[in-house]
Amino acid sequence: MDVKPWDDETDMKKLEEAVRSVQLEGLLWGASKLVPVGYGIKKLQIMLTIVDDLVSVDSLIEERLTEEPINEYVQSCDIVAFNKI
Repeated sequence: MDVKPWDDETDMKKLEEAVRSVQLEGLLWGASKLVPVGYGIKKLQIMLTIVDDLVSVDSLIEERLTEEPINEYVQSCDIVAFNKI
C-alpha cells in the first residue's frame, strides 16, 4: 500500500506511527520504506496482511486511514499490489 502525505513538511515518522496505530483483528502490518515522489515529497510504502473475512480493504482506507486523527498526516492511500490466496 502507498500512503501519501499532505506535503514535504509532513513528519513521515509520525505518519508511519499513525498508520501502524490502526489495530484490527485480522490485520498485520509488515515492512515499510519511504519512496521519493518528487519535489522533496516521499510516500510511505507499507506491506500489510489481512484476513479477508475480518477486514475490508476499502473500509480500512476510508474509515480508518483517511479519517481523524490519522488524516492529519495521511492525504491518500492506494493499493499497489494485491495477492489473494
